[in-house]
Amino acid sequence: MTDIDKAGSFKLGDHTVKRLGYGAMQLAGPGVFGPPKDHDGAVAVLRAAIEAGVNHIDTSDFYGPHITNQLIREALHPYADDLVIVTKIGAKRGEDKSWNLASSPEELTNAVHDNLRNLGLDVMDVVNLRIMFDVHGPAEGSIEPLLTPLAELQRQGLVRHIGLSNVTAAQVEEGRKIADIVCVQNMYNLAHRQDDALIDGLAKDGIAYVPFFPLGGFSPLQSSTLSDVAARLEATPMQVALAWLLRRSPNLLLIPGTSSVAHLHENLKAADLVLSDDVITELDGVAAANAAH
Repeated sequence: MTDIDKAGSFKLGDHTVKRLGYGAMQLAGPGVFGPPKDHDGAVAVLRAAIEAGVNHIDTSDFYGPHITNQLIREALHPYADDLVIVTKIGAKRGEDKSWNLASSPEELTNAVHDNLRNLGLDVMDVVNLRIMFDVHGPAEGSIEPLLTPLAELQRQGLVRHIGLSNVTAAQVEEGRKIADIVCVQNMYNLAHRQDDALIDGLAKDGIAYVPFFPLGGFSPLQSSTLSDVAARLEATPMQVALAWLLRRSPNLLLIPGTSSVAHLHENLKAADLVLSDDVITELDGVAAANAAH
């Protein structure tokens, strides 16, 4: 059994994927903009991920823009039958590297076609609709006008499954009345646990939850508790953070990203970490400490 198999699997649409996947965002240049500094290195990471058993890759055509999808196609096309590629639409990049709303019916339709073209696919396995009412986090508001065009593309056969990203629990509920939602992708980690109830509810219904920024993303998590636990377990903070997520709920699918083959294998070894109940309790205290600040 490989490291990645120890993490188990969960369903994503009509596929069953291994719970440790790969997020392609870091394959683009600085600020997720422009080409990577090391093109061949980026291709090597993607191929190493597949060789390690990864069968779930998270990407978007607004990474780069277009860069990560083109790299994925170059590295992996024709794709393995069990590989599930998940993309996001609903945003676009400005020439100043800004992240901007792109959610008109025409923009959403064009985004799906761009993803298909750059990835070399006839149909997308899963398309996550990223809600951009607030760039920095979920904000309430009806998503029906945005989700309806994507549901129409699904009826046309261009999209197999639909997910939601950067959403509130109320928006997930609204979305499930419009389309069959197979996954929710929000920021969630040791310190940011606003979605605890949502995760548990989705788990009961067999819906995947895909946490991004397991170490805080653009504002890295600074936790002496996490560092202390990692040191005791002779692991990296990232490995401990991923192992905690794997333990948190069986419907969590992880997509740690890296542009380094060595870091890729390091991240996948998180499946080897056994966290005792005492360690879990200790780590659960990180969120409380974060909330107090």
